[in-house]
Amino acid sequence: MIARAVDLLFNIVQPFIKQMSIQTCFSIKDLENLSGIKAHTIRIWEKRYNLLSPERSGTNIRTYDLTSLQKILNVALLIQHGHKISAIASIPEKDLYRKVRELVVHNNDSDYALNSFKLSMLNFDQPLFDHTYNQLLTQHSFRDLFLNVFLTLLDDIGMLWATKTITPAHEHFISTLIKQKLLVNIERVQNTPFQEAKTFILFLPINEIHELGLLYIHFELLLKGYKSIYLGPSVPIDNLKGLQKVYPNTEFVTYFTVEPKRDEALSYLEEMNVEILQERGESVHVLGRNIQDIDTQKLTSSVHAYESITAFVDSVD
Repeated sequence: MIARAVDLLFNIVQPFIKQMSIQTCFSIKDLENLSGIKAHTIRIWEKRYNLLSPERSGTNIRTYDLTSLQKILNVALLIQHGHKISAIASIPEKDLYRKVRELVVHNNDSDYALNSFKLSMLNFDQPLFDHTYNQLLTQHSFRDLFLNVFLTLLDDIGMLWATKTITPAHEHFISTLIKQKLLVNIERVQNTPFQEAKTFILFLPINEIHELGLLYIHFELLLKGYKSIYLGPSVPIDNLKGLQKVYPNTEFVTYFTVEPKRDEALSYLEEMNVEILQERGESVHVLGRNIQDIDTQKLTSSVHAYESITAFVDSVD
């Protein structure tokens, strides 16, 4: 069953790779960022094994096409599974794809799907994204897919954006496609009966727009049978008071990706505690990379910080 699903995935992806309409040119640093193989190592492999054949500018700067990117991604996958570069380099070009396919079939590996999603992003190719996603669903639940593939992809995208390998347009494109899948799955579970014991209110602070993590938490809470109210991005603290008047037992969940800034995160949580938490003894659960530097010893008992989405989800009864 696994072999059949992965076979279908490869058969679907290969034609899309060949027919992509956007021909992107990559630097050797881009190849490093996308594959995880150091630029210095790629240069050595080019010289020693003739692994890639880049174009060179008048000033001898290497540039690589999409075929080179696909090859280095495949090479990286084989390296990760213990294959030696000397053995990989001896594989004829036409057989390299077959070798990777055999590896993925044997290991049910998600790295190939990650590479496929990256290619989809780089070329703004929605059909490739959808086909890869649908094939993954033949072997995985949406929950497994999001936690084990999409979260890794989003981490990689953050790095690629920071190193200017991709543009904000690439990030928005792939994030929107992931959001669409999240919304479809949220709709599937949001009408199930929920517990009356407490209500979770999910929101993002002012100027925070990165909502995929919080949307996924919304999905998990609904899946667990809780009433979950999703308010979305850029919500003022004082707007939360109105919900307290409606729901007697509320817990708040928020996510700091870029706002508030790391050096402002603690003061934001202190303000929230004073404004809406301490009067009724309620709690706020906070996640995201901008809480990583918070001294948790300084948090009040009403504020709970988590290192990951799974850590929060596992903490919910």
